[in-house]
Amino acid sequence: MNIFESINNTSNKAADIGERYFDKSQEYYKLRIFQQVSYTVSMVGKALIIGAVLFIGLIFLAVAAAIAIGDLLGHVAWGYLIVAAVFFIVAFIIYQVRHLIDGAIIKKFQTKIFK
Repeated sequence: MNIFESINNTSNKAADIGERYFDKSQEYYKLRIFQQVSYTVSMVGKALIIGAVLFIGLIFLAVAAAIAIGDLLGHVAWGYLIVAAVFFIVAFIIYQVRHLIDGAIIKKFQTKIFK
């Protein structure tokens, strides 16, 4: 009977170790998910705030540039048309290199998520 008790004790210890490993792994993954979610939310929040301020600044800069160009050309509407054309050209260029932007974003997230 001594051998059977020894096997029983060993199997009980192995089960306890397995349960502890499972619990610790579950805690680790919860913390890891929390870290990734909080990092992502923080980054999106900062990007929205900074983007909004930059967007407002860009609007004011565009209006000022359009008025200045319009004064130089003698007609304010021409200034607005030129500034709009510049924005369309920049948007087209960004659209053409969008795959490079996607690659840079994926590489940035890859280093943060799979470290």
